[in-house]
Amino acid sequence: MLVDSHAHLDSERYDADRDALLMRAWDAGVGTILSVGIGDGPATMHRALEISREYAGRAGMPRIVASAGIHPHEARLADEAAYAKLDALLQEPEVVAAGEIGLDYFYDHSPREVQRAAFARQMEIAAARRKPIIIHCRPSDGSSDAWDDTLSMIEQQWPAGLGGILHCFTGEWQHAGRALDCGFLISFAGNITYPKAKRIRDAAAQVPLDRLLVETDAPFLAPVPNRGKRNESAWVRDVAAKVAEVRGVDPDEIASRTTENFTRFFALTGHQAAHVEQ
Repeated sequence: MLVDSHAHLDSERYDADRDALLMRAWDAGVGTILSVGIGDGPATMHRALEISREYAGRAGMPRIVASAGIHPHEARLADEAAYAKLDALLQEPEVVAAGEIGLDYFYDHSPREVQRAAFARQMEIAAARRKPIIIHCRPSDGSSDAWDDTLSMIEQQWPAGLGGILHCFTGEWQHAGRALDCGFLISFAGNITYPKAKRIRDAAAQVPLDRLLVETDAPFLAPVPNRGKRNESAWVRDVAAKVAEVRGVDPDEIASRTTENFTRFFALTGHQAAHVEQ
């Protein structure tokens, strides 16, 4: 079974056929999905938790765990009420991480100093609740600026031992290396299949196998051969296949090891682990 370690199941693009999408994922061998709880901003970051509970225990569908966080695009909307809401969500058992949080200097939908302040505050909240963080990082075009700031903030402010995930990794190998040194896992998405994504494939070939994850980032970044379509969790199999290709191993090995990595990292036990691995 595979794990889709990052999908936006609360997207309104799934409202008409979410059940069918989840059944297709199960049929494709996806045992667990991490539903990322950023919503359209702080007001709706609880929706991933609601979806996790709505589908809990349903036969023929993956298990859904959730995260909660304020995306850097919406950092300008982060106020004390939003931070209190995040803190409350991180206390729910289905919410396994804070995220996606971080810095986005490509779109700059929120001022950079506001992004950095929201990132720092959310790291503080997550650390207090002993929850790992899921990182979004996108630098300005032709620069490593957001990577430099994100990794420096993690190195300086994130407690050792909690770790996290660099989601949809697109950086240089040096960025992955710094994150690995901080106890992070590196997750690869559908853009690893794109013809011009050699840098991403080179990084995927080097990440230690026990620190590797795969994801869809659905509904975004559909992998080849479905590029341009609405992405869905069933297609994480195409991501795993490409990772296997660049590493020269069998796709089943990538499926098995990334599932094991996810299960171990989030300390899933009992029914949780059984559901992931069946």
